[in-house]
Amino acid sequence: MHDAELLSRRSALQIGGLGLLGLTMPRLLRAADAPAKLPVRAKSVIFLYQFGGPSHLDTFDVKPEEPDGIRSPLGTIATSMPGLRISKLLPATSKVMDKVTLVHGVHHTMKNHNSASYYALSGHEPPVDDIRLQDTNALFPAYGSIADRFAPDLKDGASSAVPKFVAYPYTIRDGSITPGQRATFLGKRHDPLLVMDDPAKPDFRLPALSLPAGMSSDRLASRRSMQELVNRQVAWLDDSAEAQGLDAYYKRALSMLTSREVRDAFNLSAEPEVVRDAYGRTTYGQSCLLARRLVESGVRFVNVYFSSNIGGRSKTSGGWDTHGFDGSRMYEILPEWQLPLTDQTLPTLLTDLDDRGLLDETLVVWMGEFGRTPRINKNNSRDHWPSCYTVLLAGGGVKRGFRYGESDRSGAYPQSGAVLPDDLSATLFALMGIDPATEMRDGLGRPFPISRGQVIHEIIA
Repeated sequence: MHDAELLSRRSALQIGGLGLLGLTMPRLLRAADAPAKLPVRAKSVIFLYQFGGPSHLDTFDVKPEEPDGIRSPLGTIATSMPGLRISKLLPATSKVMDKVTLVHGVHHTMKNHNSASYYALSGHEPPVDDIRLQDTNALFPAYGSIADRFAPDLKDGASSAVPKFVAYPYTIRDGSITPGQRATFLGKRHDPLLVMDDPAKPDFRLPALSLPAGMSSDRLASRRSMQELVNRQVAWLDDSAEAQGLDAYYKRALSMLTSREVRDAFNLSAEPEVVRDAYGRTTYGQSCLLARRLVESGVRFVNVYFSSNIGGRSKTSGGWDTHGFDGSRMYEILPEWQLPLTDQTLPTLLTDLDDRGLLDETLVVWMGEFGRTPRINKNNSRDHWPSCYTVLLAGGGVKRGFRYGESDRSGAYPQSGAVLPDDLSATLFALMGIDPATEMRDGLGRPFPISRGQVIHEIIA
């Protein structure tokens, strides 16, 4: 319970039914229960989700003094953050570490990708640690859906046609669909605008924003024309939409279809070739560029998925799940795929945002569902390790060139500054100006706080 709430309730009990400065007991209690009004430090969030679980020991929490078998064989490099060394294969990233905060003591107990990813994407501990965890409306909503529902309006806010929550370019899954990607019990109107097309393709466009030949904006005012359009083009309308708020979909689709701001935001061809090249002509690279364009247009929350799957066995695709299965080897894959892709995109995005004056009001989150084992396995690779890993944050009100917490000498457990995903969620919401104690109600009407964690005040600038 917050101190302010304790004080308010104590005052109410002391005065009984008497008024204090015009406030009766019921009014005092209502004031105590009302969500706090917080300053908006992060107008937008770009959530770069690294599906599969990156190794903290081979990225941002290297242990160069440890022996072989723990120390990364990839080597280390000094950075623009005094005293910090990171993977030698992240040379461009090393130059922007003075822009970021590293949270080193993140931990939990989920060892399966779907359960751990749900925790990472929603900030709520899953009911079970099981790869078969089902994506149901009984689970908690995605961060972006809560932002869509509760984020305060901005005075310089975007057009109402601009979606608040956009996710792309995949629906991620490990066998079954990974929970934590949609609004669940908040209702479908708070689901993300899900874009499944590849931003790196020359003909990339958002299908739902293209009017069929012969159909004008005026005709869209007709319910029948809108029905026909939605049925043909809006892939994010599923079979149950009518029962769960189809009218909201109609209104959102109509406003987006007729909005120049929305069309322009998704028009990557408007970017100079040199900028597109800087991000890289890969799906992930152009996805990061699109994220910058979306927050410029007023989108409040953007989920960018590194990969559709956990991967770890290919040098040309997939996520970070580098166990060394099927003859693959982690230290042959990372230098060819995950680390070069990260080193091109992450520093480019942070620098681009900073140069445009957007970084201070845009929170960038780079994280996976867990880290990797401190000890290298028999396949010269690393396995799942949720007991300690690192999350990178930048902009949006967090300190620059700062490290919070520390892992022990082998990177196995937090030595100081232990942080749960719940605490990350509370901090994220607070930076967006949303009180973490804000209540939402599930399908049965039961109240839950949007976060059960504690704000990490030490990382806020």
